[in-house]
Amino acid sequence: MQSLAQLAQRVLPLVVTAGAAIAVPIMIFSPSGLSRLAALRQERSRADEEVARLSREIDRLRAEVARVKDDPAYVERAARDELGLLRQTEVVFQFRR
Repeated sequence: MQSLAQLAQRVLPLVVTAGAAIAVPIMIFSPSGLSRLAALRQERSRADEEVARLSREIDRLRAEVARVKDDPAYVERAARDELGLLRQTEVVFQFRR
């Protein structure tokens, strides 16, 4: 029994080391290895850029909402430019080109 335990203590680390020496390169060069990691990093970078862009857009829209709530001149300008509205006292002249 003593010799079997000593043999196991000597052989087991060698078996684990050999298994790791074979398994690590296989895992690195497999399709789900380093190339997949690089692709995932690029995808994360694109997602981070999109999040930053959307955050800026949200900030811009919040500022516009605040202007609509607080600035009557801004509301009037938006109504004229975007909706084509006029005051009741205004007259519109249209010319053909």
